[in-house]
Amino acid sequence: MAKLPSHAIVADIGGTNARFSRVALDSLVLDKVAVYPCAQFATLADALTHYMQQQDVADIKHVAIAIACPVTGDQISMTNFHWQFSVKAMQQQLGLAALNVMNDFTAVAMCLPALSEEQKVKVGGGQAQDAKPMAVLGAGTGLGVAHLINVHGQFIPLPGEGGHIDWAAQNEQEWFIQQTLAKQYGHVSPERLLSGPGLEAIYQALALYRQQPAEPVNAAEIASLALSGQSTLAQDTVKQFFASLGSVAGDLALTLSTFGGVYIAGGIAPKLLPLLADSEFRARFEAKGRFSAFNRQIATYVVTAEQPGLVGAAVYLKQFLASNEYGI
Repeated sequence: MAKLPSHAIVADIGGTNARFSRVALDSLVLDKVAVYPCAQFATLADALTHYMQQQDVADIKHVAIAIACPVTGDQISMTNFHWQFSVKAMQQQLGLAALNVMNDFTAVAMCLPALSEEQKVKVGGGQAQDAKPMAVLGAGTGLGVAHLINVHGQFIPLPGEGGHIDWAAQNEQEWFIQQTLAKQYGHVSPERLLSGPGLEAIYQALALYRQQPAEPVNAAEIASLALSGQSTLAQDTVKQFFASLGSVAGDLALTLSTFGGVYIAGGIAPKLLPLLADSEFRARFEAKGRFSAFNRQIATYVVTAEQPGLVGAAVYLKQFLASNEYGI
């Protein structure tokens, strides 16, 4: 029976940056990590070829790519960048033995079983149960959502567009935020609040609610002001962000009974981690009426791993090769 290749190349492609790494498939250890601006290359194939030549890994023929757009077939078209390609054509063009392309949050979901205790921070009570469904949501440029289930030792990711469901206001302040955003966008989804642009929207809506002037500031500035304690408005913006994040995370827990845990990924929550403990995140996660006791049993974590998308792409590729090509 054939052995798995020792190494593969994994990539995590966003609308702004393309991250590449070599990975040892036995240990899932990443090395030769490189980050390039997507705008530097005409195509993804060009970016991958440049990485392989620059890092002297052109002999590696197994590649897995996580990309920030829906992946529903052979044709890939990025949501927030101009790259478009056929998976089959790109595999043939580059002479690859395997090319797996997946949604970026499919990869984040697949990384969950590989996280060490040092790569996640537990928030509140509950206990993660082995082999039970898991959920992950991550606020960054947008709000990614996915689930992961274990079927006889095989992990099956369930990506979706849960960031675009209806956001539910729960108090007077949130009704005001909802109405303010509805005037601007019509439909108000969780992503309108739980993202970088969402932090900015909450900040401006809270200023209106309190009838106080506020200059436009970006998400990074809001985070800095909140962490340093320089702005009450920024601190309250973060509190609202975590309260809403807890509500949505609790909804995901109920949707698939995720006794394997609910994981918060993305770039925002880890940066704001010092403010999480004093927020309503866990209280709102559990505040599900008759099912509050149900959600109290479910553990919640913040993912602090530096490259969850790259690791998840490696886990996905390793499982694919073992089950489909090598029969292991």
